[in-house]
Amino acid sequence: MSKKKILVVGGAGYIGSHVNKLLNEAGYETVVFDNLSTGNRKAVTRGLFIQGDMANLDDLERLFSTHKFDAVMHFAACIDVGESVLDPAKYYVNNVVNTLNLLQTMLRHHVKVFIFSSTAAIFGNPEQPEITEEHSCHPINPYGESKLMVEKILRDFDHAYGLKYCALRYFNAAGGDPDGEIPNLKKKESNLIPAVLRSLKNPSATITIFGDDYPTRDGTGVRDYIHIYDLGAAHITAMKQLLDGGNSACYNLGNGQGFSVKEVIESAEHVTGLKVNSKIGPRREGDPAILLANSAKATQALRWRPQYPELETMIRHAWTALQN
Repeated sequence: MSKKKILVVGGAGYIGSHVNKLLNEAGYETVVFDNLSTGNRKAVTRGLFIQGDMANLDDLERLFSTHKFDAVMHFAACIDVGESVLDPAKYYVNNVVNTLNLLQTMLRHHVKVFIFSSTAAIFGNPEQPEITEEHSCHPINPYGESKLMVEKILRDFDHAYGLKYCALRYFNAAGGDPDGEIPNLKKKESNLIPAVLRSLKNPSATITIFGDDYPTRDGTGVRDYIHIYDLGAAHITAMKQLLDGGNSACYNLGNGQGFSVKEVIESAEHVTGLKVNSKIGPRREGDPAILLANSAKATQALRWRPQYPELETMIRHAWTALQN
């Protein structure tokens, strides 16, 4: 029986490169398609790599004409919240228009299983500390809005064309390859853990703690961090479910427990043996005190549970990836 072939769009990026490795280890054949605008060719350790762009319809047509895919995983989004506010056009073009290019090419070539990398940013300001899939969706930035638009498109494509999808909404991806094989080659960090660790490689760098007067155990904001391999496992399980004839679904993916900014800094210092230069700044507008995922639906429906829930494990794996 031949291996199922999976297209990993954006597979040279942080999340995509790890999922690509896990897919190959699970027995799938992969093709990684990436324009390398933010990804790095060196992060693609398995499968066939093809450089191309979703904005280029000829690239997509050539790709799908050359390969017969059983499913597509999509990680090729712009993800910087601040940048999305300053340059919304970039986010609506890449995250929405280019995704439509991909989906329409899939339909032309009769590929009808799609795994979408979504985000907790679709929810906007939390109405309660722990967010379920039923939480109302009111994004507060173009990044979140663009991801929600794609989720709505996917619902319509399922209804009209039978394209089955799974949208995985995750909170803060963290950690690195436990084997130390995939390096962290990102040019820019927006998440706290890698930003803290990168600061340790630059003696003059300072981490700003935005607010220390929140109603939390130490006054700093509490967030849900989930290991990159746990995300990858959920993607593969969700894909298997669709390939076996399952219905489209959306799942929140989180650790189930929160860690404060100060706890992240203290843990980074403990793992590395180095001192983080930090300072207290004012709260950022729109930052909630606590933001946690309720992953009960994924736990039940996908039989999924994080294997690397400990903060120090995530930081240790992330630190190793930065050394490579």
